[in-house]
Amino acid sequence: MKKLTITVDDKVYKGLHKIIGKGKISRFLNDLARPHVVDKDLQEAYKQMAADEAREGFADEWGEAFISDSLENIDNETIQ
Repeated sequence: MKKLTITVDDKVYKGLHKIIGKGKISRFLNDLARPHVVDKDLQEAYKQMAADEAREGFADEWGEAFISDSLENIDNETIQ
């Protein structure tokens, strides 16, 4: 394992902590990046990820929360 320091937007930082949870962000980002940067058949990587029911459930929850937050932000911006 290697340690990496990255810079993200404040909203991304807050969203990662809110949705992914403290202590889980590194694994989330690692898993997200892996199929894009590791020399492996990309199609096979997607198949493996899709077969992981726990991961797919987590991804669905994350996506729903992200959409909900986005819609809330749009509503708030529209009102202002």
